[in-house]
Amino acid sequence: MGAAHDPHTPLVAFPRETPIGVCSMNRLLVKLAITAAAGGLLFSSPIVAQIPPPQKRAEHVEITKAPELESAHDDTAIVRWTTTNPRGDDEHYGIVRYGTDPEDLSQTAKNPIRLNRGHAETIFRVRIQDLKPQTTYYYKVTSMGSGGRSDGVESAVNQFTTPAPGERIGNYRADSSLPPAYRTGTPQPK
Repeated sequence: MGAAHDPHTPLVAFPRETPIGVCSMNRLLVKLAITAAAGGLLFSSPIVAQIPPPQKRAEHVEITKAPELESAHDDTAIVRWTTTNPRGDDEHYGIVRYGTDPEDLSQTAKNPIRLNRGHAETIFRVRIQDLKPQTTYYYKVTSMGSGGRSDGVESAVNQFTTPAPGERIGNYRADSSLPPAYRTGTPQPK
């Protein structure tokens, strides 16, 4: 049989640099782990990760603050109103149907809004363009989800008159009060 094995002599001889090689391997693994984590953060889609499913639609939506003229120029007006939060689709639209005859509101202005799930109410603002100066317009408001489904609420017919060329009406006040001359045709709720 062969010679007895000396327990102090290694069976396989490794170069003296082995400890450095192990450290280099550990560094490489740490770099790979950091790169993978950073890549996961950089190439993931935070938008997709943050979009929760649609909320259940509200059973009943009501206008809590009547439509009013927020501001107007001779050719443009902004109408605003507040409703209880309709929920459902996060993407919604405020819609104003308007015209110069209260019996013919055949023109439509529509602006998108993103609902805030944490708020009990939603403020809609719709910009109406291509108006004529010193003209009385009649309008009513409604809203709908991005799929085209109405929220089931519609205002009474209101009115405003655009100012003369070069003039501007600015009615928004933090306390929601409007001078009587600029109030819309519907009484303000309390």
